[in-house]
Amino acid sequence: MSAGAGEAGAGYVCIIKEGFWASFRNQALLAKNSSFSLGINYDNRYNISQLGTRTAGLIIPSGRTSLGLIYSHFGYSDFRRNMTGVACGMKLSEKLSAGAQVDYFAEMAPGEYEDIHIVTGECGVVYTASERTTIGIHIFNPVPNSFRKSSMPVRLRAGAGTMLNNLLFAGAEAEMSSGSSMILRMGFEYEAVKKFWLRSGFCTEYNSFSFGIGYLAKVVKIDLAFATHDKLGITSSASLIFKIH
Repeated sequence: MSAGAGEAGAGYVCIIKEGFWASFRNQALLAKNSSFSLGINYDNRYNISQLGTRTAGLIIPSGRTSLGLIYSHFGYSDFRRNMTGVACGMKLSEKLSAGAQVDYFAEMAPGEYEDIHIVTGECGVVYTASERTTIGIHIFNPVPNSFRKSSMPVRLRAGAGTMLNNLLFAGAEAEMSSGSSMILRMGFEYEAVKKFWLRSGFCTEYNSFSFGIGYLAKVVKIDLAFATHDKLGITSSASLIFKIH
């Protein structure tokens, strides 16, 4: 599933700072979305069309609770991976929010390969430590692999972010995944002029540097991002987010 171009530009730091796509990376952030919103995103991985990811999402606010729907498609005619998720985020108190999501993954390949279908879940919490600082924790796939035919990694992410001033945000995250080394991320977002943002970040996985821009034009937010890979090249991302009300 795509992280969204806004999050990609800031080093994929996306479980602590509220945003449309971040709400599907940490469902607790759904509670901070007060607008009915629709988003679409495309990732062009290493300039290879067969590795492109197309994602669409919808957020429906309802008082202290917000609902989310997301669909993602990766691949081409000979190999496809689809993901569908239904999420809910709720404000538990003035400083604490929590959320959860049910995911369905389908992987299809031609010939003798068997199609794979997996149902799993994810959940997270966000704590507002102060007016400027937020702490978040998220876990993906807390379901034992012994319960199903196909295995998926368990992934735990934790991070913190702060507004250094009214215009500059900085955040850092650590990710631990079963069977893999720890991954560290750090990212920045700076509002250079009103409704125009500059972003940059770094991820220790593949020594990836990233940068991006964002612009809010009335009810439409446009985000562009580029992330490097130390061997394979550049992944570019583009997102459109529509806030209906």
